[in-house]
Amino acid sequence: MSPENPSFTVDDGVEMPDPAAGEIWTVGAVILNRDGQAFAQRRSPDRRLFPDTWDVVGGHVEPGETVLGALGREVAEETGWRMTHVRRFLGTTTWTGDDGGGLRHEADYLIEVDGDLSHPMLEWSKHSECDWFDADNLARLKENRRPGEFLIHDLIARALEDREA
Repeated sequence: MSPENPSFTVDDGVEMPDPAAGEIWTVGAVILNRDGQAFAQRRSPDRRLFPDTWDVVGGHVEPGETVLGALGREVAEETGWRMTHVRRFLGTTTWTGDDGGGLRHEADYLIEVDGDLSHPMLEWSKHSECDWFDADNLARLKENRRPGEFLIHDLIARALEDREA
């Protein structure tokens, strides 16, 4: 069990960054269904940051919150699902958004959830659709992004490749 939240487990060796004072951190969750497809949701066209693009479940780490605490909270808020298991750390990415909010550090994880995976409870004010992605439709994750801006595509592609290995 996780020491900070007994409602989910964390595999041994899963890295947990410790944000330094003044740093802005975000978290992202790659969630796979039983068929090995990864969940993503399209950000609404009126969003300030990355409008009308595909994204994994996630968001900002709030002051006083741990990275994994933020991950569990974001999963619940954005899907209605409950994070049950953190399987693997997928890496940290540093990026600057198109919203003027400055440099951010993002910690991404492969997780398992509990809930009705066929009916996520999207935040419709923030997301316009959702889908499950595998090798056959992975290219859709590049929609409305310029070359070099394929963070979500590359993150999900890596998680799917690692799963098959």
